[in-house]
Amino acid sequence: MSIIAAGLVLGLSACGNQDDKNENTEVAAKVGTEEILVRQINQVTNRISTTATSPQLTQAMNREVLEKLIDQQLAVEQATDKKLNRSFKVVSQIEAARSEILARAYMQLIASAVPKPTAEELKKYYAKHPQLFSERRIFNVQEIVVPTAAGVADHLRQLIATGKSIEEATVWLKGKDIKFDGGNATRTSEQIPLELLTQIHALQDGQSVVIDTPQTITLLRLTSSQISPVTEATALPRIEQFLVNQRADEAVAANLKQLRANTKISYMGDYAKPETEPAASITISPSSPVAQPAADAKTNTALAKGVVGLK
Repeated sequence: MSIIAAGLVLGLSACGNQDDKNENTEVAAKVGTEEILVRQINQVTNRISTTATSPQLTQAMNREVLEKLIDQQLAVEQATDKKLNRSFKVVSQIEAARSEILARAYMQLIASAVPKPTAEELKKYYAKHPQLFSERRIFNVQEIVVPTAAGVADHLRQLIATGKSIEEATVWLKGKDIKFDGGNATRTSEQIPLELLTQIHALQDGQSVVIDTPQTITLLRLTSSQISPVTEATALPRIEQFLVNQRADEAVAANLKQLRANTKISYMGDYAKPETEPAASITISPSSPVAQPAADAKTNTALAKGVVGLK
């Protein structure tokens, strides 16, 4: 799927809505009796990344979007003629999309009311987290990742306490028939979760540490590292966006928690049974996340998440 096609998918619900009189009503094309508005083109282009740096490139992109919208309208007319809009599957998808759009709009409304951090707060965050900025490092590590099992973490700690190598740890794991994964990786400070960064940052080259999580145990050896600081001037815009997103997420979560407390919610059928294990956490962000670089190592390790928004 092309970038423009993906933008059209995201913008399906917005296209053709002419209720808002404040919106631009300039017509770009007519498909039979149906109008395609300039604002519909703008809605699509606003949803897609573009490298257009000149009026000519922008015009070319707008033209391509318009042609895609024309194709879309032609397909909509055919679907309507064949009464596909009445099929259970299509109606269900439309209702699901409508619910998602309305919920997202409400969350964005809550998020937009959150005040931006002050300049003082930004500087304070920079000073409070030297590992991310003034003392930022690039870490080259070896990792062994093992599913959580009783006694494994303690034994791995004993191995590194007595100076054993990662290779010797793998021999022990194989001898116990314990499955594991591993490899080499390079990560910057912001690619490591804050709750682990202090622990990793304290390591000297050649030292190792065992990291426990509910799902995995990671034996990590710092093979080498280098200092790569980020200046305050460079960091402040990133910190601002990070804090804005963090506070927006917190505001949305608090609001939904309050709505749940004020609303009677009854679970039916199989869902009325008590949960046997905690449900997986799902985060719905009120705004698009900052693009993340591709991970160069396995994403199931304890270090994979990083500080979202500061990468």
